[in-house]
Amino acid sequence: MTERTTLAQTAVCAGIGLHTGARVRMVLKPAQAGTGIVFERTDLDVADRLIPARYDLVRSTDLGTTIINADGAAVSTVEHLMAAFAGLGVDDVLVELHGPEVPAMDGSSMPFIELLEHTGLKTQPAPRRAIRILKPVEVSLGGRSAVFLPSLQPAIDVSIDFDNAVIGRQQYRFEISPAGFRSEIAAARTFGFRREYESLLKAGLARGGSMENAIVLDDEGVANPEGLRFADEFVRHKILDAVGDLYLAGAPILGLYQASRPGHGINNVAVRALMADTSAWKWVAMSEMAEAVEPGRAARG
Repeated sequence: MTERTTLAQTAVCAGIGLHTGARVRMVLKPAQAGTGIVFERTDLDVADRLIPARYDLVRSTDLGTTIINADGAAVSTVEHLMAAFAGLGVDDVLVELHGPEVPAMDGSSMPFIELLEHTGLKTQPAPRRAIRILKPVEVSLGGRSAVFLPSLQPAIDVSIDFDNAVIGRQQYRFEISPAGFRSEIAAARTFGFRREYESLLKAGLARGGSMENAIVLDDEGVANPEGLRFADEFVRHKILDAVGDLYLAGAPILGLYQASRPGHGINNVAVRALMADTSAWKWVAMSEMAEAVEPGRAARG
């Protein structure tokens, strides 16, 4: 994918916000090359309703990623939609939201993937750039750790460890590609524990949460009648979150992201640390990387 990509036409969907419980209408529109992913809060009466999907605008990572602009316009729980854009290689989109939160849908990225596939994508006459990792950048936060490492094959390697018999220790390495994202990662749902539900409600969170948009774990195990979509769905969802959070860098990251017990907080800390160390990365054209991976491919057509 060497050229920038946007939508072939406008797409519309609606759903419930996972944390607000509010019904939200979302409209995805094609955007000019170089625009990037930009959210617009169409329900707000403020001077600037546009919120670029950028790591430096993240102001909250409490059970989701929230971005806020200088006028206070905010959008929460952007990570599953951002993962869908990243997974399919979508660069430029205007996301209109009539509400404060991206709809949860089924708690994964798959509904967004299917919406984008149904809508169709188109390339634009502008080169696609990426962030190539040149040297390790490592961070830690509250018992969690993450590192960016140079790698010709972009990948995300995640391990988790929960004091829960169903989850326990899980590890998964995902070598990034659109087909791989769709088959291995996109359908993995967010998850939560029934015992924490009341405290989350008191904190103003999970008001829209249900077994329709999350895996619910109780003392007996998985409460959802349909069970799990993957035996290791939990670690796959952590990779999904990381794919979305890392795409807030503004471009694909060409390297290995390795994380232990990651969450939205450390994902954002890692991206901030990477972007702050300008000796650790450089901009590259995707066409150059394609040629590096398979010399002569461009010449062969």
